[in-house]
Amino acid sequence: MYKVSQRNPQSYVCGLDAAIDVVGGKWKVLILWTLSEGRKRFGELKRCLDGVSEKMLIQHLRELERDGVVHREVHNVVPPRVEYSLTEYGVALNEALRPLGAWGCEHKTRLETIRNAPEDTPTAV
Repeated sequence: MYKVSQRNPQSYVCGLDAAIDVVGGKWKVLILWTLSEGRKRFGELKRCLDGVSEKMLIQHLRELERDGVVHREVHNVVPPRVEYSLTEYGVALNEALRPLGAWGCEHKTRLETIRNAPEDTPTAV
């Protein structure tokens, strides 16, 4: 059986701690950003997120659904059709992430340079 590890919400030290707990994971923010374009089926999400494994995508979608930011809708058709979309909390979370994305766009070239440099190369601050 699949088990999701979950922190005790009473252990959060601040709002940022709670928010990071929801979006923590390599693919979660990218999943949320992709769903901001509208409903997506699993296969569509997987194609949009180059490099994500099926197992990891399933895990992250389940966690995001558990946290109330992603809605999973199963359509009663043959073959079964499942679509994922943002809840109102997911939309609000994406809005909160927008400034973080802007910061990333502004600094990504510098970060790529630093991270691709040999380890013994000093970095400018």
